[in-house]
Amino acid sequence: MPELITTPFTAASTAAEVIAGIDLTGRRAVVTGGASGIGVETARALAGAGAEVTLAVRNAEAGQRTADEIAATTGSKQVRVEPLDLADLASVTAFTGRWDGPLDILVNNAGIMASPLSRTARGWELQFATNHLGHFLLATGLHSSLAAAGGARVVSVSSVAHLRSGIDFDDIHFERREYDPWIAYGQSKTANVLFAVEATKRWADDGITVNALMPGAIRTNLQRYVSDEELQQMRAQAGSSGVVWKTPEQGAATSVLVATSPLLEGVGGRYFEDCNEAGPNQPGTRRGVAAWALDPEAAARLWDVSVQSLAG
Repeated sequence: MPELITTPFTAASTAAEVIAGIDLTGRRAVVTGGASGIGVETARALAGAGAEVTLAVRNAEAGQRTADEIAATTGSKQVRVEPLDLADLASVTAFTGRWDGPLDILVNNAGIMASPLSRTARGWELQFATNHLGHFLLATGLHSSLAAAGGARVVSVSSVAHLRSGIDFDDIHFERREYDPWIAYGQSKTANVLFAVEATKRWADDGITVNALMPGAIRTNLQRYVSDEELQQMRAQAGSSGVVWKTPEQGAATSVLVATSPLLEGVGGRYFEDCNEAGPNQPGTRRGVAAWALDPEAAARLWDVSVQSLAG
């Protein structure tokens, strides 16, 4: 197994600290879910380093407010807003169809967590459809633009929740098994890591690398379906396992590191947490990466299933 990548940064580092000294002038970036939570701070750091940043968001008004605020704090005049609903395939296809020219950085940041059972028009379970399939269609639809950039990076925002579940290939969309919002979320977050593994393998000749990450425990709009009682329980569990809750600026740091750090040049198919590559998960802990999330056979199978799903 390759040696784990370590950096000078930690769980306490902020996005601004991670990107300090990095010049992204002339680079173009897309951040999904860029109007809230860690997406805002990810976009702010990229814009502050000189990149042209597109906020790909469901709510264009909220996106524009965020873009104006980022422009005010960074001085950037290159923060754009584009509509994108990852649960709506037509919306994703429209976004990729509008995109013109190279793309250096794609941050697949948007997501939903532990939502009640809901299905898309295709009958897909909403968390898997949004967190994985929507981003899969987006990234593959932008492949030629990523390849044209030379050395492009794709950031796949996963979660420690991937430890809850691998991919149930026999019933991905909970058509037969009882729906559990956290198992569904965990499955979708495992898919985010497996995407990084397979995309890096398939796109290596195009100079595209894809890495996944756990941003950390951050209170954001992502938890809108989580009750106060569940949130208190999560905090207690996190505290007992040594997990420290982060600010959004700290939560965005690992995404920004994966997107920009020279230490990750040519590196792909890995999983990071607290600004460093994570080792294997140890039973009973909430750190590290599950073996199922880095399994190359599962990654290849998920890619094929995703292609078939979208073609159906």
